[in-house]
Amino acid sequence: MKKILLFAMGLAMSASTLAEETEKVETTIAGDIVSSYIWRGLDAGSTAVQPTLGIGYKGLSLTAWGSYGLTNPDDTKEFDLTLGYSVGGFNIGITDYWFSVGLDPDARYFKYDAHGTNHIFEANIGYDFGVVSLQWFTNFAGNDGENKDGNRAYSSYLEANVPFKLATCDWTATAGVVPFATTFYGTEGFAVTNLALKATKDIKVTDSFSIPVFGQVVANPCSQKAYLVLGFTLHP
Repeated sequence: MKKILLFAMGLAMSASTLAEETEKVETTIAGDIVSSYIWRGLDAGSTAVQPTLGIGYKGLSLTAWGSYGLTNPDDTKEFDLTLGYSVGGFNIGITDYWFSVGLDPDARYFKYDAHGTNHIFEANIGYDFGVVSLQWFTNFAGNDGENKDGNRAYSSYLEANVPFKLATCDWTATAGVVPFATTFYGTEGFAVTNLALKATKDIKVTDSFSIPVFGQVVANPCSQKAYLVLGFTLHP
């Protein structure tokens, strides 16, 4: 009887520990609707829906993200998987980008040939200092761009973000640069490709549900382009 009692107590303690650990697992389900898809100062498509599904545990996260055009059937479809880890202000990660256009005309997702894939693999590292966050991204495999010599460019991008509050809105000022020549970003050397200002405000629908609405002005001095984006986010 004593052994049975001890065994039952052990099971109860294990179940309690498992329940506590399960509660620490975070799930993200969200979707953005944007008037146009502007990525790092580049025009990546027109009106689009951009779903997110992610799971996180103790700083480790796995996130799926996509973009699908709503008005233009020729817009590139995108599906990304990101494995990341963060602790304090530090973060690091690897992203597998897949696009419906690239080296494979049949747009096969499971085709990973070095010279025939639509995947791009990117590593990132960054730190959030509170008043400003810095993030460095570098493509290390897949369908990367070329440098001036026609070799893999290991295309890189450095971005700084400064958050602040103004007039009941959450604002973010962004500056992004490409340090080297690459056909991936369309640069011939060091170039400023992304200057942006974004404002977000929650629109209250009910006491327990609100919709974040955002507007963003984006300029790309390198390409001499400018954009105005409107969007909103849906999440439980």
